[in-house]
Amino acid sequence: MLKRQPLQFYSEPLPGVDLSELQGKLIVIEGPDAVGRTTQVALLRQWLEREGHAVLDTGMARSALAGKGIKMAKEGNTLGPITMTLFYTTDFADRLENEIMPALRAGFVVLIDRYIYSIMARAIARNEDRRWIEQAAGFALVPHATYYLRAEVETLVSRVVLGRGAFDFWESGMDLRFGPDKYDSFIRYQARLIRALDSMVKPYEFTVIDADQPVLRIFAELRRRISRFLPRDSRRRRPSRTAVKAAI
Repeated sequence: MLKRQPLQFYSEPLPGVDLSELQGKLIVIEGPDAVGRTTQVALLRQWLEREGHAVLDTGMARSALAGKGIKMAKEGNTLGPITMTLFYTTDFADRLENEIMPALRAGFVVLIDRYIYSIMARAIARNEDRRWIEQAAGFALVPHATYYLRAEVETLVSRVVLGRGAFDFWESGMDLRFGPDKYDSFIRYQARLIRALDSMVKPYEFTVIDADQPVLRIFAELRRRISRFLPRDSRRRRPSRTAVKAAI
């Protein structure tokens, strides 16, 4: 895949969009389940707002059009792989048109907890056709940066056990039963997700962050990298360690 400029469409552009109007920054935090994406987005938002930036944060299954429908469908544990992919792609398309692009036009920093790449990785992990899902996702905008929080499966398991204390049906890939129980299925499914995301590092220009590190160290690395393409006056103030810990 050829290198593309930020805020260009990957392939098929959405009709009626003037890309010259998009003045904000689009930053994606990617990674498998339980890797700590949501924590990092919360920390980054607090830091960016303290630095004077208007921030929108968004993530999967939050659209007005499809968010509630996805939640209801998942409660029944009956979604098929292709239906799931199309449902999440619809959710993303709605958020792109009605949340993400308006915020970029207004000059916001947009933080996204999982982008189209996670939808693609989930589909690939479920043995769907890679070419089809890449074509279906072609209306996505190229981010300014995609930070891939990468951790080994053993780290993800420990975080689930110490955090929630139970394995989620969908995060374990139990819809296809990759193992005899949620624990084994989680390990195998998350390993497949990680392989799928690993395969996107070069084509989609991910910056890989070692997510086996402590939370504050990951945040410090993300903050340092993001600071490079923000206006200089946004670098004057740094959050105190006490404020960072309070946000976790």
